[in-house]
Amino acid sequence: MKYVLALDAGTTGVTALLVGADARIHATGYREFPQYFPQPGWVSHDADEIWSATLDAAGDVIAHFGTEDIVAIGITNQRETTVVWDRTTSKPIDKAIVWQCRRTAGRCDELKAQGHEPRIRDLTGLVLDAYFSGTKVEWLLDHNEGARTRDDLAFGTIDSWLIWKLTNGAVHATDPSNASRTMLYDINRLAWSEELCSLLHVPASLLPEVRPSSGRFGTTDPGAFHGLRVPISGVAGDQQAALFGQGCYHAGRSKNTYGTGSFLLMNAGTEAPAVREGLLSTIAWTVDGRTDYALEGAIFVTGASLNWLRDGLGLITNFREAEPLAASVADTDDVFLVPAFTGLGSPYWDPYARGTIVGLTRGTTKAHLVRAAIEAMAHQSQDVIEAMSEATGSAATELRVDGGAVRMDLLCQLQADLSGIPVVRPVVQETTALGAAFLAGLAEGVWDSFDSLEASWGVDKRFEPNMDDATRLHARDRWAGAVERARSWALP
Repeated sequence: MKYVLALDAGTTGVTALLVGADARIHATGYREFPQYFPQPGWVSHDADEIWSATLDAAGDVIAHFGTEDIVAIGITNQRETTVVWDRTTSKPIDKAIVWQCRRTAGRCDELKAQGHEPRIRDLTGLVLDAYFSGTKVEWLLDHNEGARTRDDLAFGTIDSWLIWKLTNGAVHATDPSNASRTMLYDINRLAWSEELCSLLHVPASLLPEVRPSSGRFGTTDPGAFHGLRVPISGVAGDQQAALFGQGCYHAGRSKNTYGTGSFLLMNAGTEAPAVREGLLSTIAWTVDGRTDYALEGAIFVTGASLNWLRDGLGLITNFREAEPLAASVADTDDVFLVPAFTGLGSPYWDPYARGTIVGLTRGTTKAHLVRAAIEAMAHQSQDVIEAMSEATGSAATELRVDGGAVRMDLLCQLQADLSGIPVVRPVVQETTALGAAFLAGLAEGVWDSFDSLEASWGVDKRFEPNMDDATRLHARDRWAGAVERARSWALP
């Protein structure tokens, strides 16, 4: 059997998965890496620590399985996180600025006041927000002495950084799905935008080459990567990779990934969708000369709220405790948690909203708070589902779900109840890494078509809605009130 090594560089750790031609996972490795919070609202990573975690996670797979039948590597990554490094030494000039970081929110406000947002929306499909890479690159160049006078620097999102390290500096490249998240890429022309690079003072010399999501990017250097010389043949941002791994190859199909944040994407076909209020238009992938687009709702904090309950409040000691604790109470007793710790993403795009808990009484227990955090994942996702239905004029009929949190039946059932549509959980729930493996395997002949990939997708469990309309509407109204309080707490 042929195997693909999928490297999934997430926000808190790197997962390495060995995916066989049977579309099953045969070996795994995982390493966390540190998070840095230098100021309120700022989030940083050390790119060298991400590389070390990648080496170690892949090393676990290789130690368990060996290397003989690995025919390709696929990469998927936290998107928008920005690294600038020295091409000669391969050393970053500063810590990476993470997608969650809000340090450039003021710069985005300045650009909005100057009237640039409509043009940016037209070219990129994105809102003008600190979430995306463009203002992060600008910040790194402005805040590292001498950076603007150098001609030996490279910029990349985490996929580009890993490709660079895997090939020992031989390849500086990305794919369209990641390029489309930089706020520097014209998704209509499928090219870097000179206009936006000029606006954000980002020299074109820093930018990676954009190559198809499925196809050879380069070959690993044996001296850099466990003695392996294997083609890197698939690359996609994590949410687009999950859409691919969920078999959403036709317009109208949608998935939601519940990770640190949650990201609901719907395949929009081969034409860039019109700008929609509260949503993003983005590139899904480019395969065999065809580019698919997606509508996206990006929610900044969902699963990360459980990290906060564990690390910040000590209400749980591990994630396995969350579901049984939440299920020990029938409801939240009208307590709502809005986890706007770094502002709110879709459909609000409010960088100044802050985390809020409403409805506390003396009867509130930690079980109510944990359940409120889980319910918030479903409520925020339903906010996006409603925005997407309004934008497209058609109601969703099914939602495919993945990510670590969907192991909780409680969450999946809550999502079905609040959305009023079936929620489908696949057999293989690591669909982000699976999508990267599929992209790489298509290029190297492990799979021969979209049909063969779709045939390998199987259902683990289907959750049907069973909440009555009155209860659903009451819960949604109360949630909307909690969101308004979170948005009014800290104004610019």
